[in-house]
Amino acid sequence: MPASSPSFADVFGRPPEAQAQAPGRVNLLGEHTDYQGGFVLPSAIPQHTVVALARNGGDTHHLYSLNYGERLDVPAGETGTGFAPYVTGCCALTGVKDALDVWISSDVPSGGLSSSAALEIATLRALRTLYDLPLTDVDLALIGQRVEHEFVGVRSGIMDQMASSLADTRHMLFLDTRTLERQKLPLPAGGEVVVLDSGVPRRLAGSGYNTRRSEVEEAARRLGVSELRDVPDVAALASLPDLLLRRARHVVSENARVLLALHAPAPLFGELMNASHASLRSDYEVTVPRVDELVALLQAHPDVYGARMTGAGFGGAVVALARIGTAGQVARDVLAQYGPEGQQVVPPPYPESESAKSSGLTRTSGAEGRGN
Repeated sequence: MPASSPSFADVFGRPPEAQAQAPGRVNLLGEHTDYQGGFVLPSAIPQHTVVALARNGGDTHHLYSLNYGERLDVPAGETGTGFAPYVTGCCALTGVKDALDVWISSDVPSGGLSSSAALEIATLRALRTLYDLPLTDVDLALIGQRVEHEFVGVRSGIMDQMASSLADTRHMLFLDTRTLERQKLPLPAGGEVVVLDSGVPRRLAGSGYNTRRSEVEEAARRLGVSELRDVPDVAALASLPDLLLRRARHVVSENARVLLALHAPAPLFGELMNASHASLRSDYEVTVPRVDELVALLQAHPDVYGARMTGAGFGGAVVALARIGTAGQVARDVLAQYGPEGQQVVPPPYPESESAKSSGLTRTSGAEGRGN
């Protein structure tokens, strides 16, 4: 990010009262299960969203996005459009009445890596600091999910916000999305993570995400269970019509894959990633041809154990598990075949989060919570 990029003080003429950051996330395994009480294995990525803010004494929020080079003015108490609902929703759900000046910078790629959750958690962390709010890191995640539901219009599960609020880059966060019980586990022995952005844009609210959620809810209703988490195996799905059977089969089999992966070495973990992608492509139908192509290139690389799409799908990012010490070369090799629209995300092509550096924050500042 250029050194000349305008800071909060450049935009608003004074320093911020509070600032915080939150990371994006990559989900290694456990896709489209978190809104059915399932199991997930996300990890944080090095890229962050940074939010700085201050009260302005007026009656209008002034929201500046460094990435868009755009300022939105939203009357306090209203939601606004564009990126504004992510911020104004956080204000509404924490009871903040003041009009704020808000500066946002992010190097989290949009599409599959939870850039929206990173914005929500960074905003909530900054509000927690400014107003000394008695909120735990789990509280922040739950509020962030409500922002998606009530202000953005995406019926997301809880994984993204929990990962942005609680995960780190050195571990997988094994999360039971029904109980919110969680455990940090080491990354698969012998492997390291590669994340590539396909360059295919997507919009969750305008995609089939909410449709998929409705389909699996209908499948659970027909099976007489509250969530597909309660279905013991795929054989129990036989009574469903074909479309609902395939949707439910993905969720049930994906939960089983996560549980198999918890302490798996890299080769087995990679096999489970490959199976996950096949299920997301054929049963859940949330991949697109260019994402499938990028995953296939990764799967064919001799130093890759396995690869899959990550995130909600319909474009966005992919994740692979590579032989330890080869991740950077794998990324370069595959992107050379894929084309210029692809982007290397992990390992990052720069040593630390550009957003964090531009704001003067260290990689860990802003991440300290009030317990879990």
